[in-house]
Amino acid sequence: MSRINTNVESLIARRAIGLNNASLNEALERLSTGLRINTGKDDPAGLIASETLRSGIRAISTAIDNANRADTIVAVAEGGLQEISSLLLELENLIDQTANESGLTPEEVKANQLQIDTILQSINRLAEATAFGDKKLLNGTFDFTTSGININQPTGATLSHLAKTQINTAKIPAGAYRNVVINVVARSQVAYVSAVLAGTTGTGTNQRNGTLGDPTTIQVRGNYGAEVLSFASGTTTANIATAINASKELTGVSATASAATGGPASLLLQSTTYGSDAFVSVSVLENATTAFSAQPADKSDYGVDGTVTVNGTNAVVTGLDASVRTGGLSLDVTLTPTFGGSTGGTTSFQILGGGAVFSISPTVGLSGQESVGMQEVSAAKLGNASVGYLATLGSGLTNDLSSKKFATAQRIVRAAISQIGSLRGRLGAFQKDTLGTTINSLQVARENVTAAESAIRDADFAVETSNLTRAQILVTSSTQVLQLANAQPQNVLSLLQ
Repeated sequence: MSRINTNVESLIARRAIGLNNASLNEALERLSTGLRINTGKDDPAGLIASETLRSGIRAISTAIDNANRADTIVAVAEGGLQEISSLLLELENLIDQTANESGLTPEEVKANQLQIDTILQSINRLAEATAFGDKKLLNGTFDFTTSGININQPTGATLSHLAKTQINTAKIPAGAYRNVVINVVARSQVAYVSAVLAGTTGTGTNQRNGTLGDPTTIQVRGNYGAEVLSFASGTTTANIATAINASKELTGVSATASAATGGPASLLLQSTTYGSDAFVSVSVLENATTAFSAQPADKSDYGVDGTVTVNGTNAVVTGLDASVRTGGLSLDVTLTPTFGGSTGGTTSFQILGGGAVFSISPTVGLSGQESVGMQEVSAAKLGNASVGYLATLGSGLTNDLSSKKFATAQRIVRAAISQIGSLRGRLGAFQKDTLGTTINSLQVARENVTAAESAIRDADFAVETSNLTRAQILVTSSTQVLQLANAQPQNVLSLLQ
């Protein structure tokens, strides 16, 4: 080389050293952080994809935490319900014991009533005290709130066609409400049988005066049991109806005397409940052909379940009870006899909010929320309007032990047991089939998304170790070359000798 002002070889060596040092530093950075992408310049497209996946991972992890928290809350509520269930079973035992009237002394009955009062207080205490942090779970705090008017009544009238409304789940947009329209397409019916008494004041059917033609004995059977009744010849329809109604609590069958215009008086017996489970059976045990006019020895009938739609969806109907299960709404309603027993009735109400709402999806929004209603389970709320409420079993109230209404008290307790069992079942299904499956699926999703993010962003140590070794060798080599390149111009001095 005969020029000294410009050392091209040195420039080349210096550039190579810079590149090699950059490669060495990059390898060192990746090995020290474990990441292939540390800054945007490492891989702009990869960084964008990686950050998107990281956001998804964080959302999935939070959703898993939310679902686990929801499971814990529901477990606390279920624990309180389990204790209430045990107390209700003890209540049934006390009522059944006391129904054995001749086997207990008055002091034992008083002791049983005292125990019942204590159990009712304990149920109320559990309903109020079962809580997660400062959130009470069984006092109605997590029940859904409703509002509505009965469109079959004048504007402003209160909703009265529903004897009971239980909303299990409902998805409600923020700041909005969900409208519920209930339409009775076909009415539910009671079971009933009728008979014309054979007593007459003259001759011919039109002369029948509504009395028995001969002494007779009948057996009346309904949902609750059977009763055998005997009547003398000439007993009126009204008196027979009174006798049957006196046993209504034992049989589940009521009776009315019907005086048809222009025709003979008739006796109408019907079940006290509605639907296909309701039945009435009358067997004439004596003088079947002479006591009644054209009355067969045995006559029976079953009720009919109606057809009800909720927001256009066919509900599952059992008597006056209707249930619907859809993705956005799950509810159980009990229709009043006037409404459910008439075809073509329509009523509506609005679900304004409430319920225990949990966000268990990576995407925040209505579709990612699940809600569950937890009704108040105090003694004043357990039971129903048809048979009565649990609180009435307390001392001095309608169905305490001194009233001797043991059959009614037992039905109340069994209705309460059914309510608590239903609520526990719904919460258990929510834990198992909603929260449990959600947690499992989210964990699998997190694994897959994390693997995808790792493939993009994490460093491959085998590759980076090879790159480090290569970069170290190249840095050392280029340094030595630069040293030689810088020394090469000194050869020009030999020309000056």
